[in-house]
Amino acid sequence: MTPLITLKNISKTFFTEEIETRALNDINLVINKGEYIALSGQSGCGKSTLLSLLGLLDAPSGGQYLLADNDVSSLTRDQRATIRSEQIGFVFQSFNLISDLTVFENVMLPLTYQTHKSKQFMEEKVNEVLTKVEMSHRKNHFPSQLSGGQQQRVAVARALVNDPSIILADEPTGNLDSKNAEAVLQLFDVLHQDGATICMVTHDHASANRANRCLEMFDGQLIKDHFTKPKSATVSPDEIAVG
Repeated sequence: MTPLITLKNISKTFFTEEIETRALNDINLVINKGEYIALSGQSGCGKSTLLSLLGLLDAPSGGQYLLADNDVSSLTRDQRATIRSEQIGFVFQSFNLISDLTVFENVMLPLTYQTHKSKQFMEEKVNEVLTKVEMSHRKNHFPSQLSGGQQQRVAVARALVNDPSIILADEPTGNLDSKNAEAVLQLFDVLHQDGATICMVTHDHASANRANRCLEMFDGQLIKDHFTKPKSATVSPDEIAVG
């Protein structure tokens, strides 16, 4: 398998009011292209901090982070932002859609930072990913006109629109009922089968078992790393329940 991400002795320390908090301690991890990883652990164990570092929302205090063989450990904030816009897709628990933008405009937003792309290309790409998540019929609606499950589908489309190297999902079903949570997880199954690399933070064991590799954290360290059995059956887009 081809490594997409390599973390070597990564640490992260926060300083607040002269208090030192070591959130991550000596993390070593390789994420290969095409893997679907579930990252779990108790609240405060460091999993969201690790996801933040993987997504270049923050920089490590120590260690080396290689993304596609490029060292991104010590980039400036602007450099990290450029790479995020081109290589990383995010899906958050709270959807993070902009209320006064339509579905179409929300999904296009990541592409607007890539000024070298034409308007026609961007519009075609938005339509493509909205079709993929079965939300084309709602593209002119606003987030307040959608159910929670539909809003999360739009958030997934937004994460896909820049053809990211990896999709990072932080508790993507945390604000959904069981039906809509299952629909979003089935969508992730399809994306993985299509070749997407996914790293999902979750506290739910059933959700974690959807992945083909499970990582568990405790007190800022990775304590378990195991592969699950591959699924014998595949999921087609037509089988996804629309919420």
